[in-house]
Amino acid sequence: MMHIFKPKQLQNDITQLFEHAGVSQQEAQQVAENLVLSNLSGHDSHGVGMAPRYMDAISEKRLVPGAKVTAHIDHGCLLGLNGQGGFGQVVGFEAMQRAFEKVRTEGACIMSLSNAHHLGRIGHFAEMAVAQGWISIHFVNVLSRPVVAAFQAGDGRFGTNPCCIGIPIGMQDLSLNKPFILDFATSAVAQGKMRVAHNLGLSAKPGLLIDENGLPTTRPSVVVKAQSNGKFGALLTFGEHKGSGLAIACELLGGALSGGGTWRKEANSARAVMNGMLSIVIDPKAMGQEDFFYPETQAFIDWLKQSPPEPGTPGLILAGEPERQARLERARGLEIDEATHNELKASALKVGATGLFQI
Repeated sequence: MMHIFKPKQLQNDITQLFEHAGVSQQEAQQVAENLVLSNLSGHDSHGVGMAPRYMDAISEKRLVPGAKVTAHIDHGCLLGLNGQGGFGQVVGFEAMQRAFEKVRTEGACIMSLSNAHHLGRIGHFAEMAVAQGWISIHFVNVLSRPVVAAFQAGDGRFGTNPCCIGIPIGMQDLSLNKPFILDFATSAVAQGKMRVAHNLGLSAKPGLLIDENGLPTTRPSVVVKAQSNGKFGALLTFGEHKGSGLAIACELLGGALSGGGTWRKEANSARAVMNGMLSIVIDPKAMGQEDFFYPETQAFIDWLKQSPPEPGTPGLILAGEPERQARLERARGLEIDEATHNELKASALKVGATGLFQI
């Protein structure tokens, strides 16, 4: 059974849920807006279904509401930040804003962020940059249960480690810009999508998962809950050795270079999800290519769009387009599956927030 919520109602309920956990109204609203935007963008895996996990992470005292970003490096175009365990949607936003200040004076910024709780959809940060007419590149590691197996390995050793690149397209008004936003987990599929599939009783496509014994499977449950032998299965990386290599690079850059650390221990039952991120933000004007770059990006996209569709497909779909289309289609209402709905209501009851998530 699916429950249909108006986006505004869902945002208000999530805000109140966090407020009952001691989160300030301003911070709770900022996180709720980000989670609902992920649902609106078609990424339910990073949407309101994460709220119960955030509530548990607060109880674990790993997620620290009200945490303030601190800087250990602030020199020239370099910025090294620590999120102090704060909401990723909050400390990540602040980190990007501080990086933007560097870009305005230096033309570019290399920024690392450690010790941030779950940053959510990384594409949101790329969208912030392209809204300024800038390029951004992000490498992120995930300190949580090691749910992804390296190429030709038989168990999980790291997280879904997303990579994201945002590029503005053309010279038009930035408010009308349709940027290229490439945002993807280096696993063959996001773990959250397997949680959603498990909740709906669906099977995964072949080639995405291995079970607790290292064998291929289509059961999403192997990465959602411990199996009969107490072990979990794992997601595979995309593109065999290529995706595996990029995932490892994200771990080393997002984890080791940021100072947040890499994952090097057995799985545990902790609900907190910590992220490290290395971000590079570039103003094309500072490269001396402003007059060439913007029209050239549009010319190349126009060239791509002239390609005829592959038979049996709708044709070329560029990174960023599915999210923009989803926001138009989902504005009327967001579907929340029964399991997620029950988890949200249970989280509300734990903190005495009665009357939330009612449909």
